[in-house]
Parts: sequence; structure tokens; C-alpha cells
Amino acid sequence: MSQEVTRYCLDANVLINAWNHYYARDFCPDYWKQLELLGHSGRIFICEEVKTEIVRTDDGLADWLKQSGVSVYPSDGTITEIIKSIYLADPRHEQLVDNKKGRSLADPWVIAHGIAQKACVVTKENKETQSSKRIKIPNVCENMNIRWINDFDMIRELKIKFSCISGK
Repeated sequence: MSQEVTRYCLDANVLINAWNHYYARDFCPDYWKQLELLGHSGRIFICEEVKTEIVRTDDGLADWLKQSGVSVYPSDGTITEIIKSIYLADPRHEQLVDNKKGRSLADPWVIAHGIAQKACVVTKENKETQSSKRIKIPNVCENMNIRWINDFDMIRELKIKFSCISGK
């Protein structure tokens, strides 16, 4: 009996928040080593729109991503068709991208790649209530019957453990 291995499609905010805050490379290098291993093994990936969002800042995270081994999936005609189906499924899905502020530009692509690859979408976003004008990745994932989790849940599912040592 074969067990299917879960693959994870990462939203940009997972990497950006980790780099800038709770898993900064200077005090949690193991997090980034684990992501590299997961990238090399094909367990995690990003879409090219997420890479574009990250490398446009030209910082340490952009440098790490370029050498990390995390697969970057291109967006082709199949992905474009999936995005069309996402928008057709619910008119509210069009509010996924904030065109006025230029935010969340990669969000539909992340969901589409998750669908195409039968992968779990990983995001730092939280589900919005029905009364909110904005809609978030978790809302759209649920509407499209695609599994989503946050990065902490991904770490738990993968049974990753970090050890702390003193720098003294």
C-alpha cells in the first residue's frame, strides 16, 4: 500500500515573515537548512510569481532563495485556466488581489499551483469573515476544495524539530 507524500506550495508571506521575524537566519539557521532539504526533496515549492515578489527586494532572503534549491514552478496555460476557474467559481475571488496597493499579486497563482500540483497551500493569512470586503487565500482554498495550512502546522506535519544552543 503506497502512501502519497504531501507537497506544500508556499505563499511569499511564509518566507518573508520567517526571514524578517521569528526564524531570522542569524538565530534560527536550522529553519532555512530544513527548507533547503525540503526543496531538494521536492516536498516544498513556490510559483514564479512568489519568487518575483521576493527577489524584487534584492535582500538576504532573495539571495537565499536563489541558491536554496526550492523548486520554482512556472505559470503556463494550465495555470492560467485554473485561475480563470477560480475567478468563475465565486465573484468574491476577484478581491483576492489588491490592485490598488499592489499587494497579494501572487495569491491566485499560489492557489492555482496548489490545485495543479495537488499540493497543500501554506500561508500566513487567516480566513476572513463573510462580512469582510477582502477575501484571503484560506477562503478561496476552502471554496475551491484545496487544503491550506499555516507554516507552523506544516512544521508540525513534517515533524521538524529545532534545537537551541547558546552562542556563548
